[in-house]
Amino acid sequence: MEIYYSPKFKRQYKKLPLSVKKRAEQMEKLFRANPFNPKLKTHKLSGQFDKYWSFSIDNQNRIIFEFYKKGTVRFHLVGDHSIYD
Repeated sequence: MEIYYSPKFKRQYKKLPLSVKKRAEQMEKLFRANPFNPKLKTHKLSGQFDKYWSFSIDNQNRIIFEFYKKGTVRFHLVGDHSIYD
């Protein structure tokens, strides 16, 4: 699976605490193997984000992404629930 990272995702990721970055890397490995691994809690979003999906990094943080083309995913946002604002 190929993953593209939006510029906003990259900026948000840089601001995350080191512990969250390490956990995000672990969860990304699971995601690459199976985007619907139950540990990720992957789910479709609704409302203004209805073309996006989300998976959990930990209890507070998540990654918002979209399935772009076959075998390609775009990570758009990362962080806590404030990223929905």
